Amino acid sequence: MATTRADGLPFLPGNTFKDPTKSRFHVSNTLGFKNGYALQKRPTVGYGGERLAHNQLSDAELDELAKKMPTLTYGEPKQAPPDTFVPAHLAFDKKVLKFRAYFKETVHESSQEFYRVRPVDIYYYLEDDSISVVEPLVQNSGIPQGKLIKRQRLPKNDQGDNWHWKDLNLAMNVTFYGKVFRLTSCDKFTAEFLESEGLILNGPESVPVDPYTKSRNQPLRSYVTPSDFDKLNKFLKLDRKVLRFYCVWDDRDAMFGEMRPFVLHYFLVDDTVEIREVHEPNDGRDPFPVLLRRQRLPVDRNNVDSSFPMVVLELSDHEVKSWFTASDFAIGRTLFISGRRFLIYDCDKFTQEFYRRNFGISDFTPVPVKGKAKEVPKMELPPYNGFGSLEDSTQNCLSLVPQPPKKDFIKMLENDHKILRYEARLDSMRPEDKGRRFIISYRLSDDMISIFEPPQRNSGIIGGKFLEATRITKPNSDVDKPEFYGPGDLAIGTVIQIFKHRFVITNCDEYVLNMLEAYADHYPASTIDSIREKHGKSTPFKPTDQDKQN
Repeated sequence: MATTRADGLPFLPGNTFKDPTKSRFHVSNTLGFKNGYALQKRPTVGYGGERLAHNQLSDAELDELAKKMPTLTYGEPKQAPPDTFVPAHLAFDKKVLKFRAYFKETVHESSQEFYRVRPVDIYYYLEDDSISVVEPLVQNSGIPQGKLIKRQRLPKNDQGDNWHWKDLNLAMNVTFYGKVFRLTSCDKFTAEFLESEGLILNGPESVPVDPYTKSRNQPLRSYVTPSDFDKLNKFLKLDRKVLRFYCVWDDRDAMFGEMRPFVLHYFLVDDTVEIREVHEPNDGRDPFPVLLRRQRLPVDRNNVDSSFPMVVLELSDHEVKSWFTASDFAIGRTLFISGRRFLIYDCDKFTQEFYRRNFGISDFTPVPVKGKAKEVPKMELPPYNGFGSLEDSTQNCLSLVPQPPKKDFIKMLENDHKILRYEARLDSMRPEDKGRRFIISYRLSDDMISIFEPPQRNSGIIGGKFLEATRITKPNSDVDKPEFYGPGDLAIGTVIQIFKHRFVITNCDEYVLNMLEAYADHYPASTIDSIREKHGKSTPFKPTDQDKQN
């Protein structure tokens, strides 16, 4: 604790007083540093920052003390003891001289080069006067490089002398094991050490250029980059900000072409473009959403120099003269991208705000794109040639691999085993056909007609199956749209023509009358009346057991 002494009292015990309010007791600093050097200052304050009133010398007193010689007062000083011996391994530990040099290597059996210039670094270790030679590694040089001479004392001549640092200087040749090295330069430490030892260094030299390496060097490409471009700032401001345009691909000039909708995305962070296809339910297209992957898009891909070998090389970023930017997109503008014609007809709210703020555009009226579609050519079927059924011939034209014609299964299930039987005679001028009797069976399930002729004794005609079940067309009907015989056409007394044979309906069974009366609204009334009249005047037709079997 600091003490104070009252004025006028002798400096004796009991005449000092402690200051009870004192709270600082640190020692003031008298050592400072300037430019890396320590500087001492005279103490002006004591403990706790108190001002010292004693031991303050004036400048005159300091000058007198500086001029005062201590030998006059104290006599000659004693001679200082000699410095202790420091060994070389301690004095020169980790002190290495570094020289840059090169040597020339002769190349045999080569028409392109005669010698190589190989630069090396020569390290001289002051600790034990050893030397090592190291060649810097060059990628893909094809030459064994690295440490050429490991650390050792190198012989200078045949008398047993070794190379010493006093023998080394710039712009001179040194021979290590028969190989001549030319010293060209050294580092700063080496130059200061040799100059401190009184050795005058020669001027530095440059390493000559290898002629073969120089011939293989290609001029560097020049890049012009705006000075105010900040890629990081652009990423932080425009990341995840995308302009969205709605466009259509007008492909109506091609066969079966149409207006296909797409969405064009323009990424502001790196000026790339992406085109996605808009799919609709049951549009019949493969689900490939991306038409053009995200990439920088050239305005005109074919606008390149005529000297560019497009046969063997692909276009790179250096050959493209201009790229699509945000100023190239606008509503109502047509873009030609990869040979396709895209019409921009609308954009989203964020895109409108971006163009309103940066380009001053205020009109964003959508362009109507739902125009008249192109008429698709109608596929016409060739005329029927008469071979096979009409349905089979149509299936051959509808598909490459013909499929069987579709059947009306509901009709087949409802009318299964329902057969209408009629009795008929052959209308012919030949006398042998006068007494021939036929049974016509009409299947309601598939509208097919079969004809059976019952055998008659001593008629000279073999009876049996006259016609397989088939659909019979009416005479003089259209070949492409034929009309077939139905139950409404088979009235009593009606003449039907089947494959150039004329048959006259003479009778029918009672099941035919019941069937037609049950569905009277589907068949002509004249047909039903003819059957009723026939059944009312004569005995209804009853097929024999042999007719039922057939």
